[in-house]
Amino acid sequence: MTADLKKTDPEDAPPPPPAGPEAIRAVPVRHYGRYVSAAVAFALFGLIVYAFSQGRINWDAIPEYFFDERILDGVAETLVLTVLSMTIGIAGGILLAVMRLSKNPVTSSIAWFYIWFFRGTPVLVQLFVWFNLGLVFEYVNFGFYKDEWSDFMTPFLTALLGLGLNEAAYMAEICRAGLLSVDEGQTEASHALGMSHSKTLRRIVIPQAMRVIVPPTGNEVINMLKTTSLVAAVQFTELFWQARNIGQTSGSPVEMYFVAAAWYLVMTSVLSVGQYYLERHYARGTSRTLPSTPFQKIKSTVFSVRRPKGASA
Repeated sequence: MTADLKKTDPEDAPPPPPAGPEAIRAVPVRHYGRYVSAAVAFALFGLIVYAFSQGRINWDAIPEYFFDERILDGVAETLVLTVLSMTIGIAGGILLAVMRLSKNPVTSSIAWFYIWFFRGTPVLVQLFVWFNLGLVFEYVNFGFYKDEWSDFMTPFLTALLGLGLNEAAYMAEICRAGLLSVDEGQTEASHALGMSHSKTLRRIVIPQAMRVIVPPTGNEVINMLKTTSLVAAVQFTELFWQARNIGQTSGSPVEMYFVAAAWYLVMTSVLSVGQYYLERHYARGTSRTLPSTPFQKIKSTVFSVRRPKGASA
């Protein structure tokens, strides 16, 4: 049995499938402005370095006095004053924020006047007012304690009151914004469960408001650390006061200012790291995945470089 093979002409053959779209050749956008700005920034930085290298600066004095006992005492006094002033500021700010949000017109008006006065006057002026009240009041008398004003109002107490009471006004607005960020339904639900107003604040409102309060509070702590340099005007022996005195006696005033600036940078950098992790802690309930920490980013970068090509992640 034979099968007939049907011959086909080349013209009857099906046409070849159409060719796919031509591959797109991606050309990266050239940002010439970035190159120019980077070159200008490097040039300015180089000019600044060159200018300081030509100046009459005793660079050996900076490492010589960086760990000087007097400088370290000033650092300790600065940290103590920062912690105590912020404690007064945070406690007073929470109290003033609650008073400001109160439906009682008397307490609300008192809180408004306090915030208006202390935010509207410079902190340096407030320090000088506290320091010179001895010209107005000769004695201080609390009933159980009586003393001359000059003996009572020491430079440390002047600095503590001036910075702490001023900070309370700013913290009051930060705390008020945080409390207002919590939905009113949370308070209504708490009251429906029989919780008192104070318990609702402690257990419900304030923990949720911390997410809004913590970031600006961290900035206030860093700002407070730097503001402590103003209390040198009332003869408190903090870091700037010590550096200035050493500079006057050693003949290297500018170098001592560099030492003080370096210590301020070290302390603010440590506080910035603490602020980052504190913000990350209070962000746990608001985002599904927390952002990577700097150490996690470094670790992932190192392992991605070490991983050979083609290896599974």
